[in-house]
Amino acid sequence: MSLSSVKIGKYLIKYPIIQGGMGLGISWDNLAGSVSKAGGLGVISAVGTGYYEDKKHAKKIINNRPYETESFYSKEGLHAIIKNARKICGDAPLAVNALHASNDYPRMVRDACEGGIDIIITGAGLPTNMPEFTKDFPDVALVPIVSSAKALKIICKRWKQRYDRLPDAIVVEGPKSGGHQGFTYEQCLMEEFQLENLIKPVKEEMKNWGDFPLFAAGGIWDNRDIKIMLGLGANGVQMGTRFIGTHECDAHENFKQVILNATKDDIKLFNSPVGYPARGVKTNLIEAVAKKEGPPIKCISNCVAPCKRGREAREVGYCIADRLADAYLGEVQSGLFFTGSNGYLLKELISVEELIKKLVYGEDS
Repeated sequence: MSLSSVKIGKYLIKYPIIQGGMGLGISWDNLAGSVSKAGGLGVISAVGTGYYEDKKHAKKIINNRPYETESFYSKEGLHAIIKNARKICGDAPLAVNALHASNDYPRMVRDACEGGIDIIITGAGLPTNMPEFTKDFPDVALVPIVSSAKALKIICKRWKQRYDRLPDAIVVEGPKSGGHQGFTYEQCLMEEFQLENLIKPVKEEMKNWGDFPLFAAGGIWDNRDIKIMLGLGANGVQMGTRFIGTHECDAHENFKQVILNATKDDIKLFNSPVGYPARGVKTNLIEAVAKKEGPPIKCISNCVAPCKRGREAREVGYCIADRLADAYLGEVQSGLFFTGSNGYLLKELISVEELIKKLVYGEDS
């Protein structure tokens, strides 16, 4: 089974591989631009763009962190990332991942459109209003992330009724992905919610709405896994963790080493201020939080609505924005290091071009 090109809206992706949007700062210009150049779809994370280029695009800094939502989700930072990614990939399709749970989500989507992005991918909630913020940019393709046929039905029904629009593609994400999950802790462990069991019912629901591609995500590792997903009816895949193991990944070298050094037992689900479990590496931070000895929680950046201005962060024991930022900055002791369930398989760093070749043709290519 060969890996065929796939269209998302008007954009042709040479290889049916979307690089997952990893924030804060893990997939920015260098990684996303390199993936698009190599024939996949590079995805820029819109999370924490106020940290880009040593925070020079943030409106205001307090305690060396972008202050308030406008600074944390910096428009100028996002535009700079898109511009620099374009220098790498040229006219190849390029995407932005914007979390629906983010404060100021509507502005983030418009900022991405104004920055010249081709495709917007949104998860972390049901983006039932997504087309409203892109109506002045009809060529921008819209890709919601769903975890069930029910979620897809809700999105398609509301998009059709309100905007006379349907998704240009969807990502179906199972509970083996890195970062926040679209499932409860118990559901993450149940067979019926595993990715391979989600594709069929979602495909059935898609028949009611139209012909757009489905990308499977969560725990996909190699060419064999990709072909399994294609055999189940997916048109392509989204992969995040595997791209951490590249030279071009925007993560700090310390971040990469945390993942490279992780064992299978180190990768855990843990509580998050967002309200759903998250998957990452059990590090000093997680152990300190368990002992109620985590870093101070000040809610400087006001990043996500479900956290309720730091209330949930105090319940859980850490600030998601600050701890992800520390990981991006290479602070091993206080950073939060997200990875998918297969992150322990990363053992070396290779180029994006070499990784794409392995994914398309097999590990021995």
